[in-house]
Amino acid sequence: MNIIQRMFKPKTEELMQDPSWQALHALSPSGQGVNARMAENLSTVLACVSAVSTSLASLPAWVYRRTEGGRELDETHPLMRIVRRGANAHQTWPDFIEWLAASTMLRGNGLAEIVTDSAGRVMELRPIPWEWVSVQMLASGRLAYDVTEMHGLHGPAGRRRRLLQGEVLHIRDRSDDGIVGKSRLQRAAKVIAAGLSIQEFSHALLENGARPSGALQFPHVLTGEQHDRISRQIRESLTGSSNAAKFLVLEAGVAWNPMSISPEDAELLASRRFTGEELARIFGCPPPIIGDLTHGTFTNSETLIRFFAQTTLSGWLRKLEAEFVRSVFTEAQRETHELEIDMSGLLRGDPETRWKSHEIAVKNKILTPNEVREVEGWNPRDDGNQFVGGG
Repeated sequence: MNIIQRMFKPKTEELMQDPSWQALHALSPSGQGVNARMAENLSTVLACVSAVSTSLASLPAWVYRRTEGGRELDETHPLMRIVRRGANAHQTWPDFIEWLAASTMLRGNGLAEIVTDSAGRVMELRPIPWEWVSVQMLASGRLAYDVTEMHGLHGPAGRRRRLLQGEVLHIRDRSDDGIVGKSRLQRAAKVIAAGLSIQEFSHALLENGARPSGALQFPHVLTGEQHDRISRQIRESLTGSSNAAKFLVLEAGVAWNPMSISPEDAELLASRRFTGEELARIFGCPPPIIGDLTHGTFTNSETLIRFFAQTTLSGWLRKLEAEFVRSVFTEAQRETHELEIDMSGLLRGDPETRWKSHEIAVKNKILTPNEVREVEGWNPRDDGNQFVGGG
């Protein structure tokens, strides 16, 4: 390719050849591209991504400063201002975390630009759709993120700019090369493609196939007038909610033949259920979390919800905390500060468990009554700074 051809080579072609762009797409067995938008047409994928991302977004976040005696909350840190006021002009902190987690789960990568002031303090975190991004490694070993904006959110559409490693927040799903995360849609492309194929087949079956509940069998051939009259009478007397459960009077040798679901259709339903379980397994979501109570009971559902918090959510939380410290904090602050996303926020909807935990903490002199009141958002009491039983 000569220099003129390279100059006019479409930029989109360059992006398609980049591994970070290809990570968005996974080929199904039929050769059809499976991407994030298509995958979310599967209710299980949508439910899993929503369950994880909204759970992470619902948790409170705090910036702590390490001290000689432990640590203390740093209310003045710029990241705390972002947590309270919003990541950018258009997203609250929960909105941003939900978007960042969903992008990482679906595309393998979540990327945001770190906007700072003249003193280097973080002022905004602007989301960058991963399909806009091409990743390059510079000779220095640092990463460069070439962003081609497909529409003008932060500038003219088609604008191309380069962000360096220290200017972005990059959350990765499990990576094969340590640089770019690999989408779970790509790792399990056949499972996603099978789910889409079964769903498409089911839709076509409902769209094109006739599945009446039964048939009237007459001992003789009906004329066109008789057929229309009987159809009209049945429609007027038996259809609609006001005619539900009415009985049918048959005479003159007419027989009613009910039609049940065929073995082939029953197998299709079982296949859809099994595919849903496979998809939930890919994203680490127990079926009760996404509304599948086929094998759920009150006891095992509670246990699986606890499993979801301790395994699925805790891994994502650690990724977020570590990457924020590495990318958003200055080099000096990494030694003195830390971000904590508090998983106790999951107990907000479970007051009984929350108050039992408080009771144990107070009785064992782990927390004072005023510290418990602070967690609950209540004002302190004059006598609340002492441990129960003195001390």
